[in-house]
Amino acid sequence: MLRIWGRITSLNVRKVVFTAQLLGIPFEQVDAGLAYGVVQTPEYKAKNPNSLVPLLEDEDGFTLWESNVIVRYLCARHGAGGLYPQALRERFDAERWMDWQQATLNPAGRNAFIQLVRTPAERRDAAALAQSQAETGPLLDMLDAQLARQSFLAAGHLTMADIPVAADVHRWLGLPLQHAGRPHLARWFETIRGLPAARGVFDVPLS
Repeated sequence: MLRIWGRITSLNVRKVVFTAQLLGIPFEQVDAGLAYGVVQTPEYKAKNPNSLVPLLEDEDGFTLWESNVIVRYLCARHGAGGLYPQALRERFDAERWMDWQQATLNPAGRNAFIQLVRTPAERRDAAALAQSQAETGPLLDMLDAQLARQSFLAAGHLTMADIPVAADVHRWLGLPLQHAGRPHLARWFETIRGLPAARGVFDVPLS
């Protein structure tokens, strides 16, 4: 059986668990990281030298780390033609949004999450929080504009592109902030969150 190492409170673990549930793949989830420990053990580091989560173990001892790579792998293996587009341009359109999430959207919003969820109120850095909000707002506007043109981010249907971006949007909307009205983004995220596969993933409080 597929094994996913990592706690569901991790944004990157949520991506992988959501993917497996979308694809209907049986899996075992093993809590690891932060309070659960595990990731610094020699056994874990032999599988993932970064000592981070998630880690995927597939049959025959095959392992993968890096969340978006795991999402791609699972979609290519189990969801070809659907979540993993076969047409070259559609596939790389999806790839583009996945890379953008990891390189642009996630770094922009991470500081707000750290300040508001992981940092005691008396130790919060107001400037870091303000900068994170200032950087994330235009990116969410960009998503809203894209989703005004089509129902999902790429290929005209739900693909692997939507998975990591949804994980980031879930984190952002869960923060105790005043969120601007972005109707197309809201419609898209409610569609994602309404999927049976989103249960236990996008209904989990931030921590």
